[in-house]
Amino acid sequence: MNLKILLTLAIALLLAWAIFHFKAALGLFILPLFIALVSFVTLRLYRLMEKDDTEDR
Repeated sequence: MNLKILLTLAIALLLAWAIFHFKAALGLFILPLFIALVSFVTLRLYRLMEKDDTEDR
């Protein structure tokens, strides 16, 4: 498995843990932070998969 993918997933898991662990303190910021986290993971993994696709051709 690609090291960048593993690093991305590890960062996402740590950020998700932090968001939901401190959700009471974050208050209204929890929704924008969650949307940003989902967007980061989606775009990062898509970009990594896109690079893998060009190597196969």
